Amino acid sequence: MNNLLLNIEVARIASDDYVGFTFFVGAMAMMAASAFFFLSLSSFDNKWRTSILVSGLITFIAAVHYWYMRDYWSGFAESPVFFRYVDWVLTVPLMCVEFYLILKVAGAKKSLMWRLIAWSVIMLVTGYFGEAVYREQAWFWGLLSGIAYFAIVYEIWFGAAKKLAVAAGGEILSAHKTLCWFVLVGWAIYPIGYMAGTPGWYEPIFGGLQLDVVYNLGDAVNKIGFGLVIYNLATIAMKKKATA
Repeated sequence: MNNLLLNIEVARIASDDYVGFTFFVGAMAMMAASAFFFLSLSSFDNKWRTSILVSGLITFIAAVHYWYMRDYWSGFAESPVFFRYVDWVLTVPLMCVEFYLILKVAGAKKSLMWRLIAWSVIMLVTGYFGEAVYREQAWFWGLLSGIAYFAIVYEIWFGAAKKLAVAAGGEILSAHKTLCWFVLVGWAIYPIGYMAGTPGWYEPIFGGLQLDVVYNLGDAVNKIGFGLVIYNLATIAMKKKATA
């Protein structure tokens, strides 16, 4: 009986626990987004189903992790850093895959996809080292992570991905631009969380912020937002096909 009560207590969120609240809301939002994307699959032809499926997988993987991270925070009042990065190492490369999928019509090669994935993994691994392993050198590992991030930004804004999007034109170019803004602005939320949770010269600026709240906000904006951009692109394409 006592063990049962303990388990119930672990899952409880205090009314003033805004960090736990953002974990709970994040889990619900990711679950709802996953259901939306998966249930809409039958509305699209094979050309777009993979993109919509990947969007659903991104939010579904995040929902599972958020549900666990909510309980972890409730039970230990510690940031679930390891599980956060497990989530990211699965979902962020999938977000990079979305660029490849929408640009396939313009002749995108898998080498573009693998470059983006490689840079994203480097960005995440170096970020994890700075946040969880070598915290005293967090600024250095954050710098390496930032270099990898800007490599992705360059590739999609000015590199091969940009050229393919321009060649495709129309709704493909529009969707690509929107995704690029998500990466440039939306992904920029994460370094704020990183600096809020690690020691360094930036502590006087960001030290008062709660890193999990920042991270949870970033995940909701970017993962769900990415999927909605893909969904909108697929919807427009299907409407054009129906009226052609």
